[in-house]
Amino acid sequence: MNIEIESNTRVTLNFSLSLENGEEVDSNFGADPVSFVMGDGSLLPGFERRLLGMRPGDEAEFRIPPADGFGEPQDDNVQSLPRRDFDEESLAPGMLFSFADAAGGEVPGMVSEVDEETVKVDFNHPLSGRTINFKVRIAQVEPAELH
Repeated sequence: MNIEIESNTRVTLNFSLSLENGEEVDSNFGADPVSFVMGDGSLLPGFERRLLGMRPGDEAEFRIPPADGFGEPQDDNVQSLPRRDFDEESLAPGMLFSFADAAGGEVPGMVSEVDEETVKVDFNHPLSGRTINFKVRIAQVEPAELH
């Protein structure tokens, strides 16, 4: 089938995400492509918008600014927590921990500062504030099966 990507189509693609300096953050080129249904929330809307109208065989690279990607860092997503709440003896900036959220899920937090009494943890997405280069190769587009 050679149909265009639109809402409620199943898209199979290879992709890579990289930073402006060229550092690759994620990629499945060289592996099996992934599939998702446009509009199902698998991709951020700013990424999905760029795929609309593409067809199987199309390749493209897009520059995704923070507003269309992972957003800007929010000060209220940085929390000061008591150091005694951490089991780690050697806490250091850059360490990543998993925390329980109110819904019982998990949310990652990165240690940004440590002193004798408190640990500052940044719960912003690690790619917030970053412009992302999004490269795609469309393998297949088909109508999504509705259940």
